[in-house]
Amino acid sequence: MKASFIRRHGGPEVLEYGELPDPVAKAGEVIVDIHAASVNGADWKVREGGYGSDTQFPYVLGRDFSGIVSALGAGVSDLKIGDEVFGVCAAGQEGAYAEKIAIAASIVTKKSASMTHVQAAALALAGLTALVSVEDTLKLQPGETIFIQGGAGGVASFAIQLAKHIGAKVITTASAANHDFLRKLGADEIIDYHTQDFTRMVKNCDAVFDTVGGDPALATFGILKPGGRAAFIASGGKAPVSPRADVQSLRPQVGRDRAHLDRISELFTKGAIAPPEVKLYTLAEAEAAHRISEGRHLRGKLVFQVRP
Repeated sequence: MKASFIRRHGGPEVLEYGELPDPVAKAGEVIVDIHAASVNGADWKVREGGYGSDTQFPYVLGRDFSGIVSALGAGVSDLKIGDEVFGVCAAGQEGAYAEKIAIAASIVTKKSASMTHVQAAALALAGLTALVSVEDTLKLQPGETIFIQGGAGGVASFAIQLAKHIGAKVITTASAANHDFLRKLGADEIIDYHTQDFTRMVKNCDAVFDTVGGDPALATFGILKPGGRAAFIASGGKAPVSPRADVQSLRPQVGRDRAHLDRISELFTKGAIAPPEVKLYTLAEAEAAHRISEGRHLRGKLVFQVRP
């Protein structure tokens, strides 16, 4: 199979495009012929070696994908060859920057017929992360106010739509160029982080969802009302320590399961969630895609079109 992979940790230039052996399905697994795979911020962090140094090279990056089942491992009965599916690799597993992947059947699901492979790949991990963060961790309720930091990114743009579907008021941050984009997603108030200080403009939020990290993440504790809660996905493996005893600081635990993927399909089918803005690349252009991803000012998602 063709794949984009690394033979060592380093910058975007270490990404190679070439041939690797096809995967073989173990018991409980399926082989998926990948049609689209997305780029996530975690990908370039793995490429740099930020998540440990025990990587077995050559190593194929990529955590989420959409494609067609082409082989079944022993014991798989709930999927069949030819099913169009999408999914997110198990924690610690990657391999979606390729034409084929072997993955546990239990953590992929059938793709909605109304969703293209590109849309499914773009929504998979971003949608899973947003769902776990907003619904499961923050437990956002109708009528509440949520502050979502970094609104134009893939996860945050899904979270904005999900929060509006729930019935919450949404305040977010973005550069001026992305304000119209976020208004169309349903954001009620948008703050230009280049020229405005959200800590002076926002108060008494019920919930915060931070996708940025660093000092801006820590500053969000000051805009919560007593009893508020904040969820952080860009501040490392643990939530930052809250300087306030009257608010919660939470780190969403984004597991992999079919139920959350089915929820993404459900929201998409009923029109509650629209796919993010997508910029397409080929697998051979992985280096260029990573350079864009590392810039951290991406709107929407970067997706590899692996097959037509």
